Amino acid sequence: MPNPSAGSLDPKGTPLQVASVNSETAIPETSAFQPDSPQAWTRLTLALVVGSLGSVGMWSVVVVLPAVQADFAATRGAASLAFTFTMAGFGIGGVVVGRLTDRFGIVASIALATALMAVGYVLSAFTTALWQFVLLHLLIGAGSSATFAPLMAEASHWFERKRGIAVALAATGSYIGGTFWPPLVSWGMLTFGWRPTQIGIAVVTTALTLVTLAVLRAKMGANERRSHANAPPPKVDLQLSHNALTAILFIAGIGCCVAMAMPQVHIVAYCTDLGYGAARGAEMLSVMLALGIISRVGSGFLADRIGGLRTLLVGAIAQGVALVFYLFFDGLASLYIISGMFGLFQGGIVPAYAIIVREAMPASQAATRVGIVILGTIVGMSLGGWLSGVIFDATGSYRAAFINGIGFNLFNVTIVTWLLLRARKRLAVMRSAPA
Repeated sequence: MPNPSAGSLDPKGTPLQVASVNSETAIPETSAFQPDSPQAWTRLTLALVVGSLGSVGMWSVVVVLPAVQADFAATRGAASLAFTFTMAGFGIGGVVVGRLTDRFGIVASIALATALMAVGYVLSAFTTALWQFVLLHLLIGAGSSATFAPLMAEASHWFERKRGIAVALAATGSYIGGTFWPPLVSWGMLTFGWRPTQIGIAVVTTALTLVTLAVLRAKMGANERRSHANAPPPKVDLQLSHNALTAILFIAGIGCCVAMAMPQVHIVAYCTDLGYGAARGAEMLSVMLALGIISRVGSGFLADRIGGLRTLLVGAIAQGVALVFYLFFDGLASLYIISGMFGLFQGGIVPAYAIIVREAMPASQAATRVGIVILGTIVGMSLGGWLSGVIFDATGSYRAAFINGIGFNLFNVTIVTWLLLRARKRLAVMRSAPA
């Protein structure tokens, strides 16, 4: 008979945690690394630095795009394929690097990924055709992916009581990088040109990342570099196979991120159509992303109290509410407020998936499975951005595109609600079983 302490809800049906997370048996008393210790926070700080550095692979192509388009005398659509390939590499690379992380450890995996990303940047500086530049961004995206999904999974091994905030902070590296990399890349491009800037990115990120990784490696024991023996065990039992739960979360990720993509990808175009101008739309996007940092950190605190599934459900419902507001208000001030709301609501959704994976699956598989689920969210973002444009072309309005986003969001809420009800049913069965 399953152990009742492995259930996900307390007698009042609240946190998705074991009955006593502070139990002496939850974390073995050994001389080895202990979750939630000061050393864990030191590791998390180093991980946040690594994540901020590695996120350059997501942001640099956006800045150099106009210069690359002019250099190769290409159309904007053709040049934009570099971003598409970056995201494709980011999604696929997250799965591959996640598998490497489960097998060889986070330090070796990120070091390899950083080297590959540097090769992509250097080679892109010497390209003579646009297709070469575009193709190399598949490698750049894959290298950058190591500092997102695998890093979130790794951070989850270092904490138990504060796992939610740890995963959220690890994921925040991409947003922090989004605040300082674009102006730095823009300065380099205007001062030296886009080709030398690509080489400069490779040199700076590789040097700083490897130094940080060396410090992180020194903080980790020899066994931890290749195993997760000291990581806390799973807390949630949904009575689903790991493959089935991974597939369900993958599909749920598509649903929520199709909805998420509508404002994030099209807010600038939407403001232009309304006559407010692209600059206003860009400001709204900046507000959205800046408040997303607060959302990610806040969702981490929330997850530590109510669990990953409930946190995901709260975020998804709130995101749907913000999308509904877009249907009824299109004034300039209203759009600033709604975009801020959207940023506050959606920022914690993606890290919640990593928390759920770690709550329900063993540490030895976490990085691989988090990578697969995050791939689903990237597929959703890509599909949502494209689908919203198609709907706009067909209807001449973004209203139907917002409604489409709301529909996909409801699909996500349905899946998460079903998982949550399954967790309740599972615990009820365990409690009613004879001792």
